[in-house]
Amino acid sequence: MKLITTFLVCGCLLGIGESLRAQNYYKAVQQAHRDSAQNDAEQQRIANASSPGGGIAAPGAAAPAAPADPALQATMKNVSGLQSDFATLTAASGTVDSSQKVGLLNDLSQASQGANKASSDSIKKLVNDFSTALAGQKKLTVPQQKRLAQEIHALFNSSHLKEVQQQNLLNDVQKILTDAGAPLDSAVDVVTDLKDVVAQTK
Repeated sequence: MKLITTFLVCGCLLGIGESLRAQNYYKAVQQAHRDSAQNDAEQQRIANASSPGGGIAAPGAAAPAAPADPALQATMKNVSGLQSDFATLTAASGTVDSSQKVGLLNDLSQASQGANKASSDSIKKLVNDFSTALAGQKKLTVPQQKRLAQEIHALFNSSHLKEVQQQNLLNDVQKILTDAGAPLDSAVDVVTDLKDVVAQTK
């Protein structure tokens, strides 16, 4: 009888303990919801205060978008253009004609965003060497085209980079080209042209 009573007492205590834990958990969840709601309300108040005129924004109106960074937009546009140019060159069969080089020539001419620009002769030489290296290299994948475009843009704007960082970019450009099937001599010519660009845009 004592044993049964003991079990009943223990069972009651366990039940009470579980109930208390469940209540505490429920309270914690409710508190978290309240805190979140207060935080949302505070953020909305700040957004309303910073809206034009400092008044309350119309219900359902979206918060005004932050103005886009023109330099970032220009970078993204240039990288996208370069990637497209590399895709055009790799799709060419045999010799690349002048019409297929125009896009790359324009995008490389606009790549540098600093005060110092690469000379038109240097850019033309780079376009010709890129055309030789990439013409018909179908193994240059889309991710490689994108990385190549990013690295070329970075090299045209590398005055803020350390010399070792510049060299790493140059090494990677050469590796991308040779991995895609470009002859080593052609890849080296491109890298040499890029070193000249780096020197001019410092």
